[in-house]
Amino acid sequence: MVGVDPLSSLLSGIRAEGSVVSHAVLAAPWTVRFTDGAPLTMVSVLRGGGTLLLPDGTRRAVGAGDTAVLRGPEPFLLADRPTTVDRPHAEYEIACFTDAECTAEELGGIRWGTDPDGATALIVGAYRAFGHRHERLLRALPRILVVNEDAEVCAWLETAAADAARLAAGSQALMDRLLDWALVCTLRTWFDRAGADAPGWYRGLADPVLGPALHAFHDRPAEPWTVASLAGRAGVSRALFAKRFTEVMGRPPLAYLTECRMADAEALLTDTDLSIARIARSVGYADAFGFSAAFKRHKGLSPSTFRAAAAA
Repeated sequence: MVGVDPLSSLLSGIRAEGSVVSHAVLAAPWTVRFTDGAPLTMVSVLRGGGTLLLPDGTRRAVGAGDTAVLRGPEPFLLADRPTTVDRPHAEYEIACFTDAECTAEELGGIRWGTDPDGATALIVGAYRAFGHRHERLLRALPRILVVNEDAEVCAWLETAAADAARLAAGSQALMDRLLDWALVCTLRTWFDRAGADAPGWYRGLADPVLGPALHAFHDRPAEPWTVASLAGRAGVSRALFAKRFTEVMGRPPLAYLTECRMADAEALLTDTDLSIARIARSVGYADAFGFSAAFKRHKGLSPSTFRAAAAA
């Protein structure tokens, strides 16, 4: 994808599409089981709270103002408290992708609207994947991440969700776009707070030296970039740029460029029917031969063999 930063490019392959639970209101004791196998699920706690229980035994408490993003496809459980699963309680299941869109009637009794005192109110979004571009993003994320927002953000999100639910025309599209916006904001906040644990492609964009060069490369990946031309964009010497790049990104400049180009090529090979020559030019190679040789060194397969295997 040309003209966008890496995070925008990676998020272009994953969207909230017709799989939304807004204003779910739960009176304790309760559990909600998520079994739809979504690549990403986002749970925002507006009021109340609970504990996320993962298959590997991980437990993560979430309260008002917390937004959790969970990487699929394994199922997980949200309970008002961990001990609830061992005693009588109201059980709900969300399986938007395996059955149908999440609507109030299909959620086995989850109530919607104004919540009683002490109830937990949630907004949940399950995200569908389109193609393979999102896979690099998922590899950069932990199984679960939690970001806390202030009360004003929660109040705004709840109001927006309530307005969307009341509108008959366009309400699903409005809620989907709201959840897309919320996912981008949550991931940006988490990456910002992750510091050295954030992926190199994210850290580099904020670096005063590397940022201009990385934006130039991602804006025009098809150009014949060299370390010298990237250093020129950064306004520093070639040696200083290469040293700084390796320190921040964890790999030399040309290794990063090749990695990005091969990732873009994989997505184009699996998600489009463009010719090998067209793909080669779009990711910065002058001809199909040079691209094919580089791709085979990177993946161990020729582009045509990789495309055939992905389609099988």
